[in-house]
Amino acid sequence: MALLRRRARRGQGDDVRDDPLDAAQERRVRAVLALGGVPQADLPDGVQQVRLRLLERTASGREAPRDVSAWAAVVASNLAMDWHRARHRQDRLGERLAALRQTEHPGDEDTSVLSLAVAQGLDELPDAQRQVLVLRFYADLPVRGIAEELGIPEGTVKSRLHTAVRALRARLHEDEVV
Repeated sequence: MALLRRRARRGQGDDVRDDPLDAAQERRVRAVLALGGVPQADLPDGVQQVRLRLLERTASGREAPRDVSAWAAVVASNLAMDWHRARHRQDRLGERLAALRQTEHPGDEDTSVLSLAVAQGLDELPDAQRQVLVLRFYADLPVRGIAEELGIPEGTVKSRLHTAVRALRARLHEDEVV
């Protein structure tokens, strides 16, 4: 952290030599990201992520990698895989939403009423239940993924999902929406 604070205090007019990645390492990171399928527009963000991880590693007191270039390439490769996973998850969500639109729905007015009732029902749920419900059904994350993201056991995720769905269903029946 002290390293990050010192760099922040120095300002922008400082030497580039404070950069944890030299020019050759940055080119290598860009190449790994590009070969990993990351679009050109996202390459600068990927390079910054590698820099940030290196700075965080140093700031946490861990030893700097013996071969920064190799370490940066591995991190860049992992970032490219993460980018593809996120894109795949987003594509699946889009496909599910498109499939829902294609199936026969009640009239637009009925759909609007249902959407409004679901939104109100979500607002009334406790934060922890709403969070797992949104991650599961809107972000399409599996129970294991939710548990990892939130740092809680899978059983807790399942319990919260069960309770949230039951409460939301009761609310929709109570309001005679479904």
